[in-house]
Amino acid sequence: MTETDERSFQDKFTEAAMKFGAQIHLRSLRDAFAIMMPLFILAGLAVLINSVIFPRILSETAQETASYWAISIANATLNVSGLILCGLIGYTLSRNKGYKSPFTCVMVAIAALIVMMPQTLNVQGIEGNEFQAAGYLSYGNLGTTSMFAGIIIGLLSTELYLKLSSVEKLKVRIGGDVPPQVNETFNNMIPVMLTIVIFSIVSFLLNTLFATDLITLITTSIQEPLRKINTSLLGTVILYSLGNLLFTFGIHQTVIYGTILEPLLLVNMNENMAAAAAGQEIPHIINLSFVPTFGLIGGSGSTICLLIALFLVYRHNEQYMELGKLAIAPSIFNINEPVIFGFPIVFNLPMIIPFVLTPTIGIIIAYFATTLGFINKCSVLVPWTTPPLLNSFLATGGDFKAVIVQVIIIVIGVLLYIPFIRISERVTKKQAEAEEQKVSAI
Repeated sequence: MTETDERSFQDKFTEAAMKFGAQIHLRSLRDAFAIMMPLFILAGLAVLINSVIFPRILSETAQETASYWAISIANATLNVSGLILCGLIGYTLSRNKGYKSPFTCVMVAIAALIVMMPQTLNVQGIEGNEFQAAGYLSYGNLGTTSMFAGIIIGLLSTELYLKLSSVEKLKVRIGGDVPPQVNETFNNMIPVMLTIVIFSIVSFLLNTLFATDLITLITTSIQEPLRKINTSLLGTVILYSLGNLLFTFGIHQTVIYGTILEPLLLVNMNENMAAAAAGQEIPHIINLSFVPTFGLIGGSGSTICLLIALFLVYRHNEQYMELGKLAIAPSIFNINEPVIFGFPIVFNLPMIIPFVLTPTIGIIIAYFATTLGFINKCSVLVPWTTPPLLNSFLATGGDFKAVIVQVIIIVIGVLLYIPFIRISERVTKKQAEAEEQKVSAI
């Protein structure tokens, strides 16, 4: 393969990946999750306070009373997350498509999700007895269990409504001097009604013919199988490594991580926080706090290890020292674009290897440390900008041993980066000498 062919392949690969990342539905999902993030962080803080702080300052009786506060936060965030996410997707997708009334799509998406929910539920009473009940919405169908259903119905209902609202024959024109909002409401009336009726017919057919509902169908047939594969150790390592590999070609890793892996990790995280809030066993090792805490130390590629290596071994290199001084402050908050594009790591073959391998090693070490019971499972959602060491302590509910594991990962990462920095330095030096020879030859 010639240099021109290789460059052409890289250009085509980059263009395809950028198109994938900019795809409007995936972009709308990222926007919706970004809007919801304060609710998830609040839920994480409530879990942290309830499980770490309250036990240290309150008696057992007082803890039971105080837990009412944490439960109310969980109900307002995690336990309605599927419903809120569905509405937000209606908003972000319609906004990204340039629709002038995105709040109408919020209403349509939420109504479509509710109309797809079962009309009767098996309910467990306070005393443990089970019975059937009708006429109410359960947190089980509104929260993390219905998150994937909320995504699918949010996208489908919005697309259907936008298609119907573009049909001129379905618009109700009223004459006279009426306020614009009233006129717009009548224009949207038939498309809104038709969209919800279509979803209600689907709900009716599923219930009548198959004795099921779409929430249950999506959860059992799509969400759970996909989550088990993608958030397994192997699935997470492959997807996260692929995202980091793309970053070395200048394509941000959120193309893979933010669209394929993160929503499923978030479901795991929400279930962990809900279990912690209820005092139950934490179900998932791999979740939205686990991966960044142990695989994104100082940013993608765990590049704080690279900076530490520079300060320890390459003090003689003035260029490296200047880069280190510039990049260390943002890296403490897991922002590492100065390193990625300043070192550079992008299109730098020797640095691609530790950039992809270091996060993988960190995730594997932390996974087995958790499996063996050395550290707690991550049950608190911490912001991704939380500094290393602090994030491992908070994410695991105040487990100091998690900090030790993170330090071990950093040390291994530093040792892994050092030889490849040397190789990169030699390559750069030879390239500079070759350029000088070309100039002198001219």
